[in-house]
Amino acid sequence: MEKIKIPSSVFGLVGKRLDYSFSRAYFSEKFEKLKLSDHEYRNFEMSREFLLSRFRESVTYHKDSRTTNGKSEIIRGLNVTIPYKQDLLQVVDEWSEEAKIIGAINTIVIEDNVWTGHNTDCYGFGKSLKPFLPIQKNALILGTGGASKAVAYTLETLQIPYLFVSRNPKDEYSIDYKSITKEVMEMVSLIINTTPLGVTPEVSLRPDIPYEYLNSSHILYDLVYNPSLTMFMKLGQQKGAKVINGYQMLVHQAEKAWELWNK
Repeated sequence: MEKIKIPSSVFGLVGKRLDYSFSRAYFSEKFEKLKLSDHEYRNFEMSREFLLSRFRESVTYHKDSRTTNGKSEIIRGLNVTIPYKQDLLQVVDEWSEEAKIIGAINTIVIEDNVWTGHNTDCYGFGKSLKPFLPIQKNALILGTGGASKAVAYTLETLQIPYLFVSRNPKDEYSIDYKSITKEVMEMVSLIINTTPLGVTPEVSLRPDIPYEYLNSSHILYDLVYNPSLTMFMKLGQQKGAKVINGYQMLVHQAEKAWELWNK
């Protein structure tokens, strides 16, 4: 009897500057531990133009499969990172309810060539924030990209008031960095950096906030995880603030993505 060839399952990360990415190492180690030798995780690094015009076609094959070096493959799922969490909304076919509300996706489930976008960032952020709850005062969200929207969604579910901080504020729910005064710092206890400032190799960079007004009542949460102690966090520690990086958030969101891929 001829042996049936089972296609390899391919997963991957879509984004820019992926050399230091968490996902590939995390899932490759996971596949090894689970003895899933037919699973592979790849980085899909590309320009925005390619993403919007040709990416899907480049990984879509008849019945979601292809042959590479005689090996059949099925693209089953993708993670999405900066700066494409909002752009991928134009590429997928469907969205989960949370992804619709948030307006950004970080996980894609591919089944029968139907691409469904999900947001597991909100789940990961909520789980990682639990040790610091309850938040006593208000929050500032630094940045307005795709990750910031998941953070805002989670804060709303936890009933924590917040403001976005942007270089170009657009409404009454956002302020610019120059507006973060001593009085504002006294009104907040949680400050979340959702920008890529400080990520390896540009480790000296940090958001432009008045660090001199920080104290032990503040919590600085940096979604950056490489390096593990960013300049944003270091300056907070020097003033007695509690600090946390984005590693646990990534672990929780990755496990949620794995759950979605295997439903």
